[in-house]
Amino acid sequence: MPQPTGVIVERFAQSLEDLEKAPSFAKSKYQTDVYQEANRLIDAENGLNHLYQYAYRFEETGVFQDSAWEQANKLQPPLVAGSLKAKGLPMVIELLSELRMLAIAENKYTHPTVSAEDAEEFLNEVMVLNLNLLFPAATESTRIEKHENDDKISKLFQFLISHLSSKALIKTLIHEIERLTAQRPIMIKRIVSMIGTAKQMLDSDSDGDDHAELKKYIAAIEGPSPMSAKYKDIPTYRKELKELSRSELISESVALAKSMRETGLVAPHHATIIRFLCKHHPGLLVYTLNLSSKGSANLEENMELVQQVIKASIFPATKQAIYGLALMLERGVLSHSPVAPGLRRLVELDIRADVRNALNETVQQGEGLTANSILVAGTIQVLGQPLGVGQGFNPTCQAARGISLWAQHAPGFLLEIIPRAARDGDLDFTFEGATIHSKDLSGGLAPDLDMELDPVSLVLVPHLDKIYSEMMSRVALRGEDGHRWVNPAFYGNWVPKGFSTVTNPISGFVQDYSGFVRLFYATHHPEYNDDYELIYPNPVGIFITNVHGKLLGLHAVSIIRIAKDPSGVERVYFYNPNNDGSQNWGQNIVPSVAGNGEEEGESSLPFHEFTSRLYAFHYNPYEQGEAYAVDASEVNDVLNLAKESWGKDYTWV
Repeated sequence: MPQPTGVIVERFAQSLEDLEKAPSFAKSKYQTDVYQEANRLIDAENGLNHLYQYAYRFEETGVFQDSAWEQANKLQPPLVAGSLKAKGLPMVIELLSELRMLAIAENKYTHPTVSAEDAEEFLNEVMVLNLNLLFPAATESTRIEKHENDDKISKLFQFLISHLSSKALIKTLIHEIERLTAQRPIMIKRIVSMIGTAKQMLDSDSDGDDHAELKKYIAAIEGPSPMSAKYKDIPTYRKELKELSRSELISESVALAKSMRETGLVAPHHATIIRFLCKHHPGLLVYTLNLSSKGSANLEENMELVQQVIKASIFPATKQAIYGLALMLERGVLSHSPVAPGLRRLVELDIRADVRNALNETVQQGEGLTANSILVAGTIQVLGQPLGVGQGFNPTCQAARGISLWAQHAPGFLLEIIPRAARDGDLDFTFEGATIHSKDLSGGLAPDLDMELDPVSLVLVPHLDKIYSEMMSRVALRGEDGHRWVNPAFYGNWVPKGFSTVTNPISGFVQDYSGFVRLFYATHHPEYNDDYELIYPNPVGIFITNVHGKLLGLHAVSIIRIAKDPSGVERVYFYNPNNDGSQNWGQNIVPSVAGNGEEEGESSLPFHEFTSRLYAFHYNPYEQGEAYAVDASEVNDVLNLAKESWGKDYTWV
């Protein structure tokens, strides 16, 4: 049974007293007690606040004596993250040191060598350098390099933020919000958390450009139109809508839709007005979605179905589905014959109790939504934003890639498997003549699924993950990379049958790498592949590397298209299931998500940089150009990037 916080505080205070009384030569004997009691207090309720009450005494009592943290004026912000992630006492000492700096910054005591301004600047730089620790991204790097101290680090940074106000940090937060919203993920919890933190730090007296930009994002989720800004309370807003004229309703709709299209974020008022118009003025729905002529035509053609979908699934709690609905209409998805009956089936589907519970967990309690409403809303989002599907904190990139691919090119198939999984608790795939049922399988890559996923992924991933893993296990002893057979069987017949991998399947050595590179160029680069364009996304495997170019593991992405960017550079545009497609891969290889011709949800890299991280790819053997013509210097550039990053972990022959 955990001890009461008051008891732990008393023990910490006593250990600090004992340390203060100890002679200088014996301090080390008592420091350990202070660190251990501090560690217990960090985990206690309101523990950091209790620790902070003693921070002004840390130096005088000798907490940092004879350690790397002794001289506060020599501490360096870039080294903080490493100490916080370290096992054992370094993490505790680093945390205590940050609290010391905060005490100096807030003039709790006067330090002989560090001014209040210096201390605040130090902490601000620490925060800016470590946003990834404050708001963990669902990236391969974060998932693979997860640390046991993550919760304590997050507590510390939230505590510091509650005491600091910084223009530098707000500017960094805005940059991160812009970078993430540009990717248009379906799951926006991290973005909303950042906006909330930045708002908390916002100095209301300042009207700088940064603050205006931040206010745009705050308004996007709280109310971006004059009327929604005036009536924050949703029931009151709904009541006021009834008093508006047709032109006023159009004006309100246009303001909400403009914000949604600019940011990819939706305010709860948007759901309210859409439901109101659906019932009283359906002809005005085109304004609330900001549709193009193509989208307007699709809406007009399917007005009855759209009204049914809105009534069944669009509520303040599922407001983000409005963005999916708009893009679904722009894509003309409703014109596919299986889509209308598929969506209608979900409205009345008899959902299993375990699936129903999982879906209900995705919205706040008290919203009064049915699991069917949540599932329909989630399906609209996936069909409208197929490149916004993410794997969350799960090693299930294969399943996420499948959902994304089917949403783009086989919506009928997707709408067939969603109800089977939600109602029957089973999916079956045929692999080399044999039927595989998910209900008969256990394990998979994610037996303990992290549940922070979109509704469709919540329903499908447990089944898809097990089926994909089972297929891979059935080909494990063939002496070749199993993806050669599994990908076409799992994703569909549009996956080309030709397959090339960077390593020898028997030895595991990198063999004929130049040939591998030349084949990729000859089948994918427009200059060498006889102008064969990609028709469907190509599922490929890449080496994931961290900011230092160190190999972290293998990852599944899809090449969407290959084209010249606005500056004339040939780029690979790809879908990355981890929902943060612009992490640093080392060697100055940083995928771009905006500004280089990317469409919503795409990441991109110059062709040679992407090739340097490629592990395996599919190709059509009948559509390959001239491998011999690829410039040797280009092949060498790719070779050098590969050898100096992931290649260090492999034997080359």
